[in-house]
Amino acid sequence: MANTEPTLTFYHSPWSRAAAVRWLLEELGVDYNVHFVNVHAKDGADESYRAIHPHKKVPAIQHGDLFITERAAITIYLADRFPKAGLAPSITDPARARYLTSLVYSDSVFDPCVAMRAKGFEYSGRDFSFGSFEDMVKNLEKSLAKSPYAAGDRFTAADIQLGSSMAFTMHVLKVLPERPVFLDYLGRVLERPANRRAAKLDEELLRAHPELLAAMGVVDASAS
Repeated sequence: MANTEPTLTFYHSPWSRAAAVRWLLEELGVDYNVHFVNVHAKDGADESYRAIHPHKKVPAIQHGDLFITERAAITIYLADRFPKAGLAPSITDPARARYLTSLVYSDSVFDPCVAMRAKGFEYSGRDFSFGSFEDMVKNLEKSLAKSPYAAGDRFTAADIQLGSSMAFTMHVLKVLPERPVFLDYLGRVLERPANRRAAKLDEELLRAHPELLAAMGVVDASAS
């Protein structure tokens, strides 16, 4: 029987929040095409890309005639669409609640808290819907001390998003503190073969696009 799976296109720029979706795609083991988007260009991505993402950001995916943006939405869609990989608890699995909570928390709380801290903004936890950086760190520490993975006792797609974000904000931005529970968690998730493959693929993509490296002031892609 011929393969009737729709074409899957991944709109991507290395060294961006889209890296976690690259890791997810490698975990899923599905065929996909990469459409390079230079979000680091002087004026951002080409204006034509706004037809895919309204803010000209990555990641985004196209699956057949469907377009999906935002990491949490992409992750939920792909992990459910390709269930054989076992990266998403089923609808009836009690772990589904914590899985979904962690996924959305990574985008709607973790990211803005880190962004505000990285930019040096001072604010009260009551000022914004995502709350304070300190409360986010305490919640994350408590959650990961309770179980080895974001949704419980097994690795899920939530760990891809959370692990990718934590690694970048701890080791590159130097914003997330190096708490023992965080370091232990990253040690568990970052060494997965799919993550190493994704990093290698992104290094190759960087080498194929020296204009991106130049825009970021990087000489050697392997320095990533």
